[in-house]
Amino acid sequence: MASFSSLKSTIVRSLFGTLERAAPDLGARWAERLWLTLPRFRGTHRTAGLPLAETFRVRVHDRHVSGRAWGTGPTVYLVHGWGGASTQLDPFVRPLLATGHRVIAFDALSHGDSDPGHHGPRRSTIPEMADALAAVVAKHGPAHAIIAHSLGCTATFFAMRAGLPVRRLVFLAPMTQPSPYTVLFAAALGFDERIRTRMEARAAQRVGRPWSDFDMPSQVGEVGRLPSLLLVHDPRDRETRYADSLALHKVWPHAELVTASDLGHWRILRDPMIIDHTVSFITPSAEAVNPTRIA
Repeated sequence: MASFSSLKSTIVRSLFGTLERAAPDLGARWAERLWLTLPRFRGTHRTAGLPLAETFRVRVHDRHVSGRAWGTGPTVYLVHGWGGASTQLDPFVRPLLATGHRVIAFDALSHGDSDPGHHGPRRSTIPEMADALAAVVAKHGPAHAIIAHSLGCTATFFAMRAGLPVRRLVFLAPMTQPSPYTVLFAAALGFDERIRTRMEARAAQRVGRPWSDFDMPSQVGEVGRLPSLLLVHDPRDRETRYADSLALHKVWPHAELVTASDLGHWRILRDPMIIDHTVSFITPSAEAVNPTRIA
């Protein structure tokens, strides 16, 4: 899903307004393309200060996903969000190694160092991101825990619905109900229901799944065994809605919701208190007795 902040051009809004009235099918085709286009990465790919990683590549369909691995012990997978990169979750690596975990980070297709996805450079879908996670887990072994951010949470949940098991789950600023974002998307671009409903139908046809499949609160019952869940969200997050975490917290049997303050969508990945709480949540005391030595 493209970033709203990059779409508010006066020219774009004017064009979509015209298409809404005169050619909604053409407008929906354009809107769907933008919906599936990744925003340009604004973070950093620096990995300075981390222990030397083992690099790897795994095949997803006919393309390759690139990743890094550290340490030994129960395996924790780090899953970035839409338009993000694995390096954004690097602040979790050292604390996880210090508590005796093996850490696996990877870039989904069309992200970071991985190959372009099936739909081309800078384009992807939730199922494609979920397939990348499943392939990485197949290579490195069962997930003791998954720490996911933003739309990476949606991809993780989608993989769990398909049978991916995990014992502990952390969702940082998740998107759990995608349909309301199409309304925000339409408002940012300047179109209304004629284009929006057609865009939804086109996107569902492209990924081969109805929108309801990506609505976590309504699909919780479709996951075979629900792990304990930690939700962390800032009510002032401008990218994902705090209401999404509230809705999921209400229906998930073993869920903890931490309300962050003044961390927004990105700083939540670097905040020392959030990192400490996350690591404690996924680290039973018995598993912290043989921490990995950190250089």
